[in-house]
Amino acid sequence: MTLAEFYEKAVATGISNDPRGKDAVDKELASVRKTFGELKDKDREFFDEERLRNPYSDTRILHGRGDEEIETILAGIDIEVGEVLLADRLRSRGRTVSMLLSHHPEGRAYAHLYDVMRMQSDVLHRFGVPINIAEDLMEGRIKEVERRLMPVNHTRAVDAARLLDIPFMCLHTPADNMVATYLQRLFDEKKPYRIEDVIELLLDIPEYRSARKIGAGPKVLIGSEKRKAGKVFVDMTGGTEGAKNIFGSLTAGGVSTIVAMHLSEDHRKEAEKNHLNVVIAGHIASDNVGVNLLLDSILDDSVEVIECSGFRRVRR
Repeated sequence: MTLAEFYEKAVATGISNDPRGKDAVDKELASVRKTFGELKDKDREFFDEERLRNPYSDTRILHGRGDEEIETILAGIDIEVGEVLLADRLRSRGRTVSMLLSHHPEGRAYAHLYDVMRMQSDVLHRFGVPINIAEDLMEGRIKEVERRLMPVNHTRAVDAARLLDIPFMCLHTPADNMVATYLQRLFDEKKPYRIEDVIELLLDIPEYRSARKIGAGPKVLIGSEKRKAGKVFVDMTGGTEGAKNIFGSLTAGGVSTIVAMHLSEDHRKEAEKNHLNVVIAGHIASDNVGVNLLLDSILDDSVEVIECSGFRRVRR
């Protein structure tokens, strides 16, 4: 498998597991293509043409031609300069490292993380939030995240990989789509009665059980284990946390319990005001589930995965 083939399969798998549904993704891609077609020549220089086929701005090949053969992947939740140097050190000791794989975005994928947040409006709409309210509230949050990312030095890890000539890729939203869809389907099918049943379902999943052993596993943030779970909304994809003012609309749409990777203090206060139960499944544990599910769908046993930076390979 080449680097480009790996990337293309990851994007396609992310689309097929997108909680918005494939039709919605296709419409978004069609809109981007229309916008590109209407651009003046002087503006096309600055347009990321990868957007014409990949709807996830936080998922890119960051370094590499694409034709490199992939035998061994050094995979981590974060790949920063330290992990790039680790790959070089492993190579100097005789280990093959064909590519670096990060879950969290780096480089231009990190700079444009905010853009993928627009998908949250459609996800919220599927859970009863009117689309006009979802888009209006999300717009302010998207601009906030864009401003926060503007001063960041995005290219440090990518520069290190380039100087050492190690192919480098990040897969963010496709992996998050995998865990969000997997858990939402699980809760929809099992219909947990109480919050304690939500926790038990999570602990049946190896990544969450392992995280619990080190104190980073599922935890009730708002509510109690004896409360009824009601309608469960898995909030785990779309870049980063959405608008904190959305919780009232979720409650009005019939949601009783949110299962999330993480929740800021401001978001927690708003969720509590709106009487929502919140279960924090665990950030890194959830990322592990998503990356593992994605790799399961792409790789066969011929490709070795070296674990680092909080990632542990679990095959299903």
